[in-house]
Formats: sequence, C-alpha cells, structure tokens
Amino acid sequence: MEKNWFRAITGKLFWLLMICLLIGLVVGQPAWALAIGLSGYLIWMLRQLQRFQLWLQAHPSDPPPEAPGLWGEIFDGIYRMQRRDKRLRARMQSVIERIQSSTAALSDGVVMIDKDGHLEWWNHAAEDLLGLRAPDDSGQHVHNLLRDPRFIDYFDQGSYREPLDIPSPVNISTWLQYNITRYGNGERLLLVRDVTRLHNLEQMRKDFVANVSHELRTPLTVVVGYLETMIDSDDGSNSRWQRPLHQMQQQARRMQSLLNDLLMLSRLETAEATTEEKPVDIALMLPGIRKDALALSGDRQHEITIENATQVRLTGLEMELRSAISNLVYNAVKYTQDGGSIQVSWSQDDRGARFSVTDNGPGISPEHLHRLTERFYRVDSSRNSTTGGTGLGLAIVKHVLMRHEGELQITSTVGKGSTFTCVFPPERLI
Repeated sequence: MEKNWFRAITGKLFWLLMICLLIGLVVGQPAWALAIGLSGYLIWMLRQLQRFQLWLQAHPSDPPPEAPGLWGEIFDGIYRMQRRDKRLRARMQSVIERIQSSTAALSDGVVMIDKDGHLEWWNHAAEDLLGLRAPDDSGQHVHNLLRDPRFIDYFDQGSYREPLDIPSPVNISTWLQYNITRYGNGERLLLVRDVTRLHNLEQMRKDFVANVSHELRTPLTVVVGYLETMIDSDDGSNSRWQRPLHQMQQQARRMQSLLNDLLMLSRLETAEATTEEKPVDIALMLPGIRKDALALSGDRQHEITIENATQVRLTGLEMELRSAISNLVYNAVKYTQDGGSIQVSWSQDDRGARFSVTDNGPGISPEHLHRLTERFYRVDSSRNSTTGGTGLGLAIVKHVLMRHEGELQITSTVGKGSTFTCVFPPERLI
C-alpha cells in the first residue's frame, strides 16, 4: 500500500514538473515555471492537510471532505477505520455494561482494586456488606475502608489460597468470607460473601461437641473406675466375667481417649491466641515423648531414634506443641509393623524449623493424603479399630500448627513408609 501511494505521488509530481518545464520552455522561463508549479503543488498539499486537520479536530464523526485523487482515498480510508473502531467500541461497551449489570445483580459483593490497593468499582451488594459509599469511596485505599487487622494482614500477605472469615465492618453479628483473586497487571478482585448461617451452624456443631464431650466425661470416668475396681477385686472365683470386664474396660478407655481428643479439638477451635506463648525447647521435649512411645510399643519392639540437628527454641504453647508432636510419634508407632523403625528429627534451614517423623510402615496411597487431617477420616477402618485410633490425631496436629503459623507436609510411598513434617516459620524461632 505504501509503495502504491509513493508511486502515485511521484508519478503525479513527475508529470507536473514535465508540464511546467514544457510551458517554461515555450515562454522562455523554464526555472520560473518549475518554481511556480512546485509552489502551487505545495500550496495544494498544505491546503489538503489543513482540511484534514480541521476535519479531525472539529467533526471527526461526520463524513470526510471531498478531495480528488490520493487525498480522497486517504480521507475515505481514515473514515472507514473510524467507523470500524466506533462499532468495535460500541460492542465492547455493550459487553462491559452487561458484565457490570450482571455483577451488580449478584448477592455477593464484588470489589475491583487496582495494583496500588485503591478501589475502582464495586456492586450494590458490596455497599450493603462493607458499607461502601459511591462515589465518595472511589479511589480510596482499601485499608482506609476495611480496617480490621486480620483483613489488612490477609490483603498484604499476597497469598490468597485460603479465604478469610471475619465479622462484617457494618454489623458485628454478620460474618463475611473474603476471597481475593489477582488478575491483569497486579489488579485484585475482592469477592465478599455472607456466611453468617454457615458460621452459626459451625459454631453450633462446635458447642454441641464440646458440651456432649464434657457431659460424658464424668459418667464415663465413673464407669471406668467401677470397672477397674471390679477387675482388681476379682479373686478368680467367677472367671467367666473376666473377659467381658476387660473388654468393657478397653472400650471405655477408648471412649475416654476419644472424648479427650474431642475436648482438645474444641479448645483449639474456640480459644483465641493468647499472650502466654513462651520459648519451647523441642529438643528437650523429645526424649520424654520417645520414652512414652516405647511404652506404647511394648512387645512390638519398634526402634525409635531421635536426631536433634539444632537446639533452636520455638515460640508457642508447650502443651499444644507437645500434643501435636506426640500425636505424630504415637501414630507412627500404631501403624508401623512390629519391629519397624521410626526416626524423629528436629532441624533448621533457611525456611524455618522442621520437626519430622519418618517410619518404614505400610505407607499411604496418594488419594488419601489430602484427607488425612479431616476428623474421623480413616484410610483403613479395620486397621484403625485394632490400633485404637480415634481419627482425630492429625486434625489436632493441623489445628495446633495453624495456631503456630506452621504447616503439615505429608509424603508417603505404599510399601516403603511415610514422613510427616511440621514446618514452622523463621519468625517463630529463637
């Protein structure tokens, strides 16, 4: 196209110069004729440029001015491009309006936030849930409008794999779930959902479990006490009751263990993080846990070794950390075959501290790994029933790690064993 325009311009200029030269030769002034011809051509070109500029500035939506030859093609081409762009913009605007109207109709709040954290747009539900006001809050930083420290930490952390559930800034009895998604060039989309009903149901479940566990604890303690008295006072004259009494005692103790785990979970879920955290010496704690694990192993003769690669201490609650660590070690004892080996290690690297328990047991299939921390989840229910597991140990470990900003990592190979690793951030180390 550019070559055609260049050829047309040079062709017209060539013929103009030839005509001017012929006229100049006839009148005996070829130089003046060429100068007058070039000047006229330049004036005509400048006039067309002026018309073009006036058209673009004053009336770009009107049809272009009439012009002969090449300038007419230029005017028409630009006009067609403008019409095409105008239709494209109209379609895009229609799509944007449909998206905004459909988003505005959502019952969930939607807030568009730019890369610097300033509010760009939100729907009507966001106004009701978050108390935003248009247009006063447009362009405000999100920290100025949502001032809950938990939301600020969640917004600034940059990792939004898990949602955040906190009370609404408008009504403290309303619970909201915040989900943030990154898009574009660092912009963020904030989705806000009213989860008050789910929160209330979850709270009812927690209260029910805690109350039932607490109420059952006393009568179960009485039953266990009488069973122990009956077994201890048995003189062997009535041997047919020995086996039933021992079975009742075994199951009663199992129920006690289940209630204790339920109460521990309930306390972890409901108790807030306190200022009672203090330095905990994990390395000093491990020998006592190993001794208890060997007692649990008994005649099964597990080999339990400890490797303390660091003496770093961990800021936290000693009772909760002991519960999590002992659960992992006891699980390894329960589910590792007789005579198996269990390695317990406490180490430190650039990403923080790591407590791991490795066994050479039967291993766990990959499809079960992501569900191991669910309450009462059993990989093999028949195996768990024989080992006396409650199905709550790993759930307790998960909640303890959450309260200590840690993470549980599980790797396992069927037939070779499993490794459970608790990773603690560097901020928790002393």
